[in-house]
Amino acid sequence: MKYYLVAGERSGDLHGSNLIKGIRENDPNATFRGWGGEMMQTEGMELVTHYKDTAFMGFLEVMLNLHKISGFLKKCKADILEYQPDALVLIDYPGFNLRIAAFAKSKGLKVFYYISPKVWAWNQKRAWKIKKNVDHMFVIFSFEVDFYKKFDYKVDYVGNPLMDAIANFQPDTDFHAKNNLRADKPIIALLPGSRQQEIIGMLDLMLTVQPHFPDYQFVIAGVSNLPASLYQKYIASHNAVIVYEKTYDLLKIAQAALVTSGTATLETALFGVPEVVCYKTSGFSYAVAKRLIRIPFISLVNLIMEREVVRELIQDELNETLLVEELGSILPGGAKYEKQLADYQALKELVGGPGASERAGRLIVGYLK
Repeated sequence: MKYYLVAGERSGDLHGSNLIKGIRENDPNATFRGWGGEMMQTEGMELVTHYKDTAFMGFLEVMLNLHKISGFLKKCKADILEYQPDALVLIDYPGFNLRIAAFAKSKGLKVFYYISPKVWAWNQKRAWKIKKNVDHMFVIFSFEVDFYKKFDYKVDYVGNPLMDAIANFQPDTDFHAKNNLRADKPIIALLPGSRQQEIIGMLDLMLTVQPHFPDYQFVIAGVSNLPASLYQKYIASHNAVIVYEKTYDLLKIAQAALVTSGTATLETALFGVPEVVCYKTSGFSYAVAKRLIRIPFISLVNLIMEREVVRELIQDELNETLLVEELGSILPGGAKYEKQLADYQALKELVGGPGASERAGRLIVGYLK
C-alpha cells in the first residue's frame, strides 16, 4: 500500500522514521512519500519538503510567515492528490497537519494521526475537529485516552516512541576522542533546540553559566540542518565544544544539562541526566501563550509526572543568576541531585517500554485491511 506522511519537526522526523519501520514490518510492500527529514528519507520515504523549511516557532513568527505557510499547504495538498495514497499519516505538527487532515478527509482519503496535538493544553475544542477529520488517532500518553473520551472519541494508546529511539541507540565508545573531549573533566550538555530561532534565543543565555563552573566542560548538541556559522558566532568567545547529530551520545556521558523545552526534556530525563528546562520567545508570543495555555508546566517531564520534577526557567526567569543557581543544585552533591534522579525512575515507569512504533504500524495496516 501507499502511505503519505507529514512531519514538520526534528522529533517528528525521528518518530516518523521508526513508524515507517513499524508499518513495513506489517506491510512489506509499503511505499512512502511525504514531508520530513533525513531520518525518514533513510528509511525509504521519498522526501518532498524538508522540515527545516517549514519550522516556525511562536505565534508572532507564524503570523509573520503566513504567506509561506499558505504556500506550503497548497503544495502539500496538491502532492497528496497527485500521489493518491491509501493512507495519510500525520505526525504531531498540529498547526499544519490539522488543516491537511480536514482537506484529506474532504477528498475521501483515510486519515491517521500519530502523536496527538496537545489539544489538552489549550483550545480543547480542537478535539471536535480531530474527531471529525481523523479516522484513527494514536496517542503516546495514557492520560490522552481519558481526555478524548470526554469528546466520545476512541483513540489507541501505543506508548511513547522515544523509548524505541533510545532502545535502538548504540553508544559510540570513542565519542570522547572523536570530539576532542577530555575524559578527566565532567560534561555539562547544552541542548538549545533544533530551530534557528531557538539557537538565537537560547545559546547565549545558556553559555553565561560557563564561567561559574570551571571544573566542567560545556558541550553543545548541534544539528546539521542548521548552518555551522550559526553556532560558531556564539561559542567564539567561550571555551565550548560543539558536536553534531550526537545528542544521545552526549546525554549518555553528561553530568547535567540545560535543555530548551520540547521533546529533548523527556529524552534527557530518560537518559537519567539532571536538567534545567529553558524557554524564551518573543514578548508577543509569550503574552498570547499565557492567555491560551491551560496547563501548569511546559516540560513533558513535569506534565507526565503532574508535579515539578525539573525546574522550568521561562521568559524573564531565564537569566544568568537563576541558571547558575539551578544548575548548581542538580550537579552531584547539589541539593536537588538525588531527588531528581529518584523522580526519573518513577517517570520511566510511567512512560513504559519500547514498541510504540511497531504497535502503531500494526494498527495502521490492520485498520486499512
